[in-house]
Amino acid sequence: MSSHETATQHELVIEAGRTEKQYWQDLWRYRELFYFLAWRDILVRYKQTVIGIAWALIRPFLTMVVFTVVFGNLAKLPSEGAPYPILVFSAMLPWQFFANSLSECSNSLITNANLLSKVYFPRLVVPTSAVVVSFVDFMVSGMILLGLMAWYNFVPSWRILTLPLFIVIAFAAAMGAGLWLASLNVQYRDFRYIVPFIVQFGLYISPVGFSSSIVPEQWRFIYSLNPMVGVIDGFRWAILGGESNLYLPGFLLSLGLVFLMFVSGIWYFRKMERTFADVI
Repeated sequence: MSSHETATQHELVIEAGRTEKQYWQDLWRYRELFYFLAWRDILVRYKQTVIGIAWALIRPFLTMVVFTVVFGNLAKLPSEGAPYPILVFSAMLPWQFFANSLSECSNSLITNANLLSKVYFPRLVVPTSAVVVSFVDFMVSGMILLGLMAWYNFVPSWRILTLPLFIVIAFAAAMGAGLWLASLNVQYRDFRYIVPFIVQFGLYISPVGFSSSIVPEQWRFIYSLNPMVGVIDGFRWAILGGESNLYLPGFLLSLGLVFLMFVSGIWYFRKMERTFADVI
Protein backbone atom coordinates (compact mmCIF):
# COMPACT_ATOMS: atom_id res chain seq x y z
CA MET A 1 0.00 0.00 0.00
CA SER A 2 2.81 2.33 0.92
CA SER A 3 4.62 1.81 -2.40
CA HIS A 4 1.33 2.32 -4.29
CA GLU A 5 0.74 5.62 -2.50
CA THR A 6 4.29 6.69 -3.26
CA ALA A 7 3.77 5.95 -6.96
CA THR A 8 0.48 7.85 -6.93
CA GLN A 9 2.15 10.86 -5.34
CA HIS A 10 4.85 10.74 -7.99
CA GLU A 11 2.23 10.82 -10.75
CA LEU A 12 0.56 13.84 -9.17
CA VAL A 13 3.86 15.74 -9.14
CA ILE A 14 4.49 15.31 -12.87
CA GLU A 15 0.89 15.75 -13.99
CA ALA A 16 0.19 18.73 -16.28
CA GLY A 17 -2.35 20.25 -13.92
CA ARG A 18 0.16 21.94 -11.61
CA THR A 19 -0.36 25.17 -9.73
CA GLU A 20 0.24 28.46 -11.49
CA LYS A 21 3.38 29.24 -9.51
CA GLN A 22 4.92 25.83 -10.21
CA TYR A 23 3.97 26.07 -13.89
CA TRP A 24 5.80 29.34 -14.47
CA GLN A 25 8.78 28.01 -12.52
CA ASP A 26 8.71 24.94 -14.76
CA LEU A 27 8.95 27.16 -17.83
CA TRP A 28 12.35 28.27 -16.54
CA ARG A 29 13.33 24.74 -15.49
CA TYR A 30 12.57 23.39 -18.96
CA ARG A 31 14.38 26.19 -20.79
CA GLU A 32 16.86 23.69 -22.26
CA LEU A 33 13.97 21.85 -23.95
CA PHE A 34 12.87 25.21 -25.36
CA TYR A 35 16.38 25.82 -26.74
CA PHE A 36 16.46 22.30 -28.20
CA LEU A 37 13.09 22.59 -29.98
CA ALA A 38 13.88 26.03 -31.40
CA TRP A 39 17.38 25.02 -32.50
CA ARG A 40 16.08 21.78 -34.05
CA ASP A 41 13.50 23.68 -36.14
CA ILE A 42 16.04 26.31 -37.17
CA LEU A 43 18.47 23.58 -38.32
CA VAL A 44 15.70 21.86 -40.30
CA ARG A 45 14.73 25.19 -41.89
CA TYR A 46 18.29 26.16 -42.81
CA LYS A 47 19.91 22.74 -43.25
CA GLN A 48 20.45 23.42 -46.93
CA THR A 49 21.66 26.89 -46.09
CA VAL A 50 21.43 28.46 -49.54
CA ILE A 51 17.82 27.36 -50.13
CA GLY A 52 16.69 28.10 -46.55
CA ILE A 53 18.07 31.62 -46.36
CA ALA A 54 17.22 32.35 -50.01
CA TRP A 55 13.55 31.42 -49.42
CA ALA A 56 13.37 33.66 -46.34
CA LEU A 57 14.66 36.50 -48.54
CA ILE A 58 12.96 35.80 -51.89
CA ARG A 59 9.37 35.48 -50.66
CA PRO A 60 9.07 38.91 -48.97
CA PHE A 61 11.21 40.52 -51.67
CA LEU A 62 8.93 39.36 -54.50
CA THR A 63 5.83 40.42 -52.56
CA MET A 64 7.42 43.84 -52.04
CA VAL A 65 8.15 44.14 -55.79
CA VAL A 66 4.54 43.30 -56.72
CA PHE A 67 3.09 45.75 -54.19
CA THR A 68 5.51 48.47 -55.29
CA VAL A 69 4.51 48.06 -58.95
CA VAL A 70 0.75 47.86 -58.27
CA PHE A 71 0.36 50.47 -55.53
CA GLY A 72 3.40 52.68 -56.08
CA ASN A 73 3.83 52.79 -59.85
CA LEU A 74 0.31 52.10 -61.16
CA ALA A 75 -1.95 53.46 -58.41
CA LYS A 76 0.53 56.25 -57.47
CA LEU A 77 -0.31 56.01 -53.78
CA PRO A 78 1.63 58.25 -51.35
CA SER A 79 4.79 56.84 -49.75
CA GLU A 80 5.14 59.10 -46.66
CA GLY A 81 8.27 60.75 -48.03
CA ALA A 82 10.23 57.50 -48.37
CA PRO A 83 10.98 55.34 -51.44
CA TYR A 84 7.95 53.11 -52.03
CA PRO A 85 9.89 49.81 -51.73
CA ILE A 86 11.05 50.84 -48.24
CA LEU A 87 7.49 51.83 -47.29
CA VAL A 88 6.28 48.37 -48.33
CA PHE A 89 9.12 46.40 -46.81
CA SER A 90 8.90 48.17 -43.46
CA ALA A 91 5.40 46.63 -43.29
CA MET A 92 6.40 43.29 -44.83
CA LEU A 93 8.78 42.59 -41.94
CA PRO A 94 6.19 42.55 -39.11
CA TRP A 95 3.49 41.04 -41.34
CA GLN A 96 5.70 38.15 -42.52
CA PHE A 97 6.75 37.51 -38.92
CA PHE A 98 3.11 37.44 -37.80
CA ALA A 99 1.98 35.23 -40.73
CA ASN A 100 4.85 32.75 -40.30
CA SER A 101 4.18 32.56 -36.56
CA LEU A 102 0.51 31.70 -37.17
CA SER A 103 1.45 28.94 -39.61
CA GLU A 104 4.20 27.48 -37.41
CA CYS A 105 2.28 27.77 -34.12
CA SER A 106 -0.94 26.26 -35.42
CA ASN A 107 0.85 23.01 -36.32
CA SER A 108 3.45 22.98 -33.53
CA LEU A 109 1.51 20.79 -31.08
CA ILE A 110 0.46 18.31 -33.80
CA THR A 111 4.04 18.08 -35.08
CA ASN A 112 5.32 17.31 -31.56
CA ALA A 113 2.46 14.92 -30.69
CA ASN A 114 4.83 12.09 -29.69
CA LEU A 115 6.62 14.32 -27.22
CA LEU A 116 3.37 15.61 -25.70
CA SER A 117 1.98 12.14 -25.06
CA LYS A 118 5.08 10.74 -23.40
CA VAL A 119 6.47 13.24 -20.91
CA TYR A 120 5.37 16.21 -18.82
CA PHE A 121 6.70 19.68 -19.52
CA PRO A 122 4.96 23.06 -19.83
CA ARG A 123 3.28 22.80 -23.25
CA LEU A 124 3.73 26.55 -23.69
CA VAL A 125 7.34 25.74 -24.62
CA VAL A 126 6.26 24.25 -27.99
CA PRO A 127 4.39 27.20 -29.62
CA THR A 128 6.86 29.68 -28.10
CA SER A 129 9.78 27.91 -29.79
CA ALA A 130 7.81 28.05 -33.07
CA VAL A 131 7.48 31.84 -32.76
CA VAL A 132 11.22 32.14 -32.09
CA VAL A 133 11.96 30.22 -35.31
CA SER A 134 9.74 32.70 -37.20
CA PHE A 135 11.65 35.52 -35.51
CA VAL A 136 14.88 34.15 -37.01
CA ASP A 137 13.25 34.49 -40.45
CA PHE A 138 12.30 38.05 -39.45
CA MET A 139 15.95 38.85 -38.65
CA VAL A 140 17.14 37.31 -41.94
CA SER A 141 14.55 39.30 -43.92
CA GLY A 142 15.77 42.46 -42.18
CA MET A 143 18.87 42.23 -44.40
CA ILE A 144 16.70 43.17 -47.39
CA LEU A 145 15.56 46.32 -45.60
CA LEU A 146 19.18 47.28 -44.90
CA GLY A 147 19.99 46.62 -48.56
CA LEU A 148 17.10 48.83 -49.72
CA MET A 149 18.21 51.65 -47.41
CA ALA A 150 21.73 51.44 -48.81
CA TRP A 151 20.41 51.33 -52.42
CA TYR A 152 18.24 54.43 -51.97
CA ASN A 153 20.71 56.21 -49.64
CA PHE A 154 17.94 56.33 -47.06
CA VAL A 155 19.08 57.25 -43.56
CA PRO A 156 16.54 56.59 -40.77
CA SER A 157 15.94 59.21 -38.08
CA TRP A 158 16.32 58.86 -34.29
CA ARG A 159 12.96 57.06 -34.29
CA ILE A 160 14.74 53.86 -35.35
CA LEU A 161 15.84 53.56 -31.71
CA THR A 162 12.21 52.84 -30.76
CA LEU A 163 12.01 49.86 -33.14
CA PRO A 164 12.70 47.23 -30.41
CA LEU A 165 9.51 48.40 -28.65
CA PHE A 166 7.42 47.72 -31.76
CA ILE A 167 9.19 44.37 -32.25
CA VAL A 168 8.02 43.40 -28.74
CA ILE A 169 4.44 44.40 -29.68
CA ALA A 170 4.70 42.32 -32.89
CA PHE A 171 5.99 39.40 -30.82
CA ALA A 172 3.02 39.69 -28.44
CA ALA A 173 0.57 39.76 -31.37
CA ALA A 174 2.18 36.71 -32.99
CA MET A 175 2.29 34.84 -29.68
CA GLY A 176 -1.31 35.61 -28.72
CA ALA A 177 -2.81 34.64 -32.08
CA GLY A 178 -0.47 31.64 -32.33
CA LEU A 179 -1.56 30.25 -28.95
CA TRP A 180 -5.23 30.52 -29.91
CA LEU A 181 -4.67 28.69 -33.21
CA ALA A 182 -2.37 26.06 -31.66
CA SER A 183 -5.05 25.21 -29.08
CA LEU A 184 -7.92 25.24 -31.57
CA ASN A 185 -6.01 23.14 -34.10
CA VAL A 186 -5.64 20.34 -31.55
CA GLN A 187 -9.39 20.35 -30.83
CA TYR A 188 -10.57 20.98 -34.40
CA ARG A 189 -8.20 19.77 -37.11
CA ASP A 190 -10.09 21.81 -39.73
CA PHE A 191 -8.16 24.86 -38.53
CA ARG A 192 -5.12 23.76 -40.53
CA TYR A 193 -7.14 24.67 -43.64
CA ILE A 194 -8.40 27.93 -42.16
CA VAL A 195 -4.99 29.34 -41.18
CA PRO A 196 -3.71 29.86 -44.78
CA PHE A 197 -6.98 31.69 -45.56
CA ILE A 198 -6.55 33.92 -42.45
CA VAL A 199 -2.99 34.74 -43.53
CA GLN A 200 -3.97 35.49 -47.13
CA PHE A 201 -7.02 37.55 -46.17
CA GLY A 202 -5.09 39.41 -43.48
CA LEU A 203 -2.43 40.47 -45.99
CA TYR A 204 -5.06 42.36 -48.03
CA ILE A 205 -6.88 44.02 -45.12
CA SER A 206 -3.63 45.14 -43.44
CA PRO A 207 -1.73 48.23 -44.66
CA VAL A 208 1.19 46.25 -46.12
CA GLY A 209 1.17 47.43 -49.74
CA PHE A 210 -0.06 50.93 -48.91
CA SER A 211 0.04 53.51 -46.14
CA SER A 212 -2.86 53.46 -43.67
CA SER A 213 -2.97 57.26 -44.06
CA ILE A 214 -4.99 56.77 -47.28
CA VAL A 215 -7.86 55.35 -45.21
CA PRO A 216 -10.49 58.13 -44.77
CA GLU A 217 -10.22 59.84 -41.38
CA GLN A 218 -13.68 58.75 -40.23
CA TRP A 219 -12.76 55.07 -40.81
CA ARG A 220 -9.25 54.99 -39.39
CA PHE A 221 -10.29 54.18 -35.83
CA ILE A 222 -12.50 51.29 -37.03
CA TYR A 223 -9.71 50.15 -39.38
CA SER A 224 -7.45 49.91 -36.34
CA LEU A 225 -9.63 47.09 -34.99
CA ASN A 226 -7.19 45.00 -37.02
CA PRO A 227 -4.37 44.67 -34.43
CA MET A 228 -1.72 44.46 -37.16
CA VAL A 229 -2.58 48.01 -38.29
CA GLY A 230 -1.05 49.42 -35.10
CA VAL A 231 1.96 47.08 -35.32
CA ILE A 232 2.68 47.99 -38.97
CA ASP A 233 2.11 51.72 -38.40
CA GLY A 234 4.51 51.54 -35.45
CA PHE A 235 7.20 49.91 -37.58
CA ARG A 236 6.76 52.53 -40.29
CA TRP A 237 6.85 55.38 -37.78
CA ALA A 238 10.14 54.06 -36.40
CA ILE A 239 11.79 53.16 -39.71
CA LEU A 240 10.61 55.89 -42.09
CA GLY A 241 10.67 58.91 -39.78
CA GLY A 242 10.06 62.20 -41.60
CA GLU A 243 6.49 62.49 -42.91
CA SER A 244 5.40 59.22 -41.28
CA ASN A 245 2.94 59.98 -38.47
CA LEU A 246 1.35 57.67 -35.93
CA TYR A 247 -2.44 57.88 -35.63
CA LEU A 248 -2.44 57.70 -31.85
CA PRO A 249 -6.11 56.72 -31.12
CA GLY A 250 -5.92 53.88 -33.63
CA PHE A 251 -2.49 52.78 -32.40
CA LEU A 252 -3.68 52.64 -28.78
CA LEU A 253 -6.73 50.63 -29.86
CA SER A 254 -4.54 48.14 -31.75
CA LEU A 255 -2.15 47.99 -28.79
CA GLY A 256 -5.03 47.20 -26.43
CA LEU A 257 -6.28 44.46 -28.76
CA VAL A 258 -2.79 42.95 -29.02
CA PHE A 259 -2.57 42.86 -25.22
CA LEU A 260 -6.03 41.30 -24.99
CA MET A 261 -5.15 38.71 -27.64
CA PHE A 262 -1.89 37.87 -25.84
CA VAL A 263 -3.45 37.47 -22.39
CA SER A 264 -6.52 35.57 -23.66
CA GLY A 265 -4.25 33.35 -25.79
CA ILE A 266 -2.25 32.31 -22.72
CA TRP A 267 -5.48 31.83 -20.72
CA TYR A 268 -7.13 29.63 -23.35
CA PHE A 269 -3.95 27.64 -23.98
CA ARG A 270 -3.58 26.95 -20.24
CA LYS A 271 -7.24 26.01 -20.01
CA MET A 272 -6.97 23.44 -22.82
CA GLU A 273 -3.43 22.30 -22.02
CA ARG A 274 -4.27 19.32 -19.82
CA THR A 275 -6.41 17.79 -22.60
CA PHE A 276 -3.78 18.03 -25.37
CA ALA A 277 -2.16 14.64 -24.73
CA ASP A 278 -5.57 12.88 -24.73
CA VAL A 279 -6.88 14.59 -27.87
CA ILE A 280 -3.67 14.25 -29.89
